Amino acid sequence: MSPPLLVDPAWLHERLEDPALRILDATTFLTQPEGDGYYEFESGRRAYEKAHIPGAVFADLLHDLADPEAATMFTALDSETFAARIGALGIGPGTHAVVYDQGMNIWATRLWWNLRYEGFDDVSVLNGGLAAWTRAGHAVRSGVESNEPAVFTARRRPELHADKDTVLAAIGDPGVQLVNCLDRPTFAGTRRTCARPGRIPSSTNVPFPDLADSDGLLHDPDEIRGLLGEAGTLDESKKVITYCGSGIAATTLAFQLALLGRPDVAVYDGSLTEWAADPALPLEVG
Repeated sequence: MSPPLLVDPAWLHERLEDPALRILDATTFLTQPEGDGYYEFESGRRAYEKAHIPGAVFADLLHDLADPEAATMFTALDSETFAARIGALGIGPGTHAVVYDQGMNIWATRLWWNLRYEGFDDVSVLNGGLAAWTRAGHAVRSGVESNEPAVFTARRRPELHADKDTVLAAIGDPGVQLVNCLDRPTFAGTRRTCARPGRIPSSTNVPFPDLADSDGLLHDPDEIRGLLGEAGTLDESKKVITYCGSGIAATTLAFQLALLGRPDVAVYDGSLTEWAADPALPLEVG
């Protein structure tokens, strides 16, 4: 039986001694300017070393698990490199990964997507991340921990990934729904966070902050079913492609849809960082 997609602190605390358990802290910090402008990113390694869930190892999405040669940040690694680096963190056959971060858990869902993209399904997200763990009264540790390395075999699922050409072909296609996961001003184009303002034509909008409460706890999918339905994400006759600024927050919507029985959602990895940088590609505002 596959592990649950979403777990809470009590569930995880009861299983800390499980020899198959692998806990991954995927913390990355994103700073967004008040008005227009691109984001700034910082690895969460120092925060991990200061405090983390007992047994957790650090998964560096900014430096270790993204392609440094790509034109956009956080681009997925090639399968072979990802397999070597995630295997070094102890993820492999017979293990169960639980991922979390120290913010809104968009980094945890990004790592969840990375693992599923490479064919690994035994992965859960800790609802509310480290903040929920500490609110529940559970202890944390400092320092650095490690796992015995494992042999991770990547079995890439290309259907979970969308590139620029795929998205361009999807514009106006009645069989595909593009979903922008950024805030409403960015979606409308009144705020510019990338090279050009606006959204990809034919997109609908599900802002990722609407998927969780202020504590980072994901809303029950049934509570936001109406919002997801209005955006066209629940129509199983349509292929859904989510995107955001850098392919991070888009994975949170993909995760919520997986909770609702739609594990087939694709993420546009380059997202608006790539799209807006190409003046030949269309954007809508208003």
